[in-house]
Amino acid sequence: MAGRNFFSPGNISAILTGTSILGFIAIGQTLVILAGSLDLSVPYVTSLTSLVAGVIMAGQTSNIVLGVVVALGVSALIGLANGLVVTLLDVHGFIATLGMGLILAGYLATNYKGSAGSAPRDFRLIGATNIGPVPVSTLIMLGCAVLVILLLRRTRIGHHLYAVGGNREVARMSGLHTTTPVVMAHVLCSVLAGMAGLLLLARLSVGSPTIGAQGGYDLMSIAAVVLGGTVLAGGKGNILGTLGGVAIFAVMDNVMGVMEVNPFLKDVVRGVVIIAAVAVYARRTAGRPPRFGRQSLGDAALQEAR
Repeated sequence: MAGRNFFSPGNISAILTGTSILGFIAIGQTLVILAGSLDLSVPYVTSLTSLVAGVIMAGQTSNIVLGVVVALGVSALIGLANGLVVTLLDVHGFIATLGMGLILAGYLATNYKGSAGSAPRDFRLIGATNIGPVPVSTLIMLGCAVLVILLLRRTRIGHHLYAVGGNREVARMSGLHTTTPVVMAHVLCSVLAGMAGLLLLARLSVGSPTIGAQGGYDLMSIAAVVLGGTVLAGGKGNILGTLGGVAIFAVMDNVMGVMEVNPFLKDVVRGVVIIAAVAVYARRTAGRPPRFGRQSLGDAALQEAR
């Protein structure tokens, strides 16, 4: 790998491939953070989805559609459960999704002792096919990003999401339904994590109960979101910024690969970047008014949501 041309088509393709999985998860994480919540269950949703789809497909092309639908349905149900716990029981997203993550981790450890299932050849092509230097998986991820951008910018519920994240109490007193946007954000977050699991299945050919946790996608996605300019308290941020944060991590990993950096040192570098991201976030929000104050960042969104 040493001496490889960084700007060669093959290396550009490798960088774009590196953005796909984290990109799916970070887009979903952006939605829940914009809503003033958080999702720490995404790595386990990713692992579970790869297993559910792989077991159902069982190497048969005729089972691809069923496997995808069931896997994404399971992801959506997990997201729905997260959203309802956060909104109806008034549990902070950090605690609610941490608990869900532990439940899923226990289920995976109990029921799967190793890899399971098998992806048929036609499904594996999703993870191995390029259009020019651009992987198909990256194009799918970017397509999802465009749809989410349109959701946030052009729909009423997208405006409500910003309003609720910026100042939930003011949004409620303004007559907005504060439950629906948060639940929707959690459902979409889990579905996008499920799509990342399907992509991992396409690349690895089998489902894995540990692939999500090993990737550290919960913290990595949050770091990418913060690097992209989204405020952790909610109500301010965008998908394009998140994609920029994802690209930073993809390029960083690629450069360290070209330089043949020790894998353990890679984790150190990622940790430094995450700490730096939090420091940038702290500086950005140091002068921000209280979330439930009269000058909340959600006020502008409220005007559009009405």
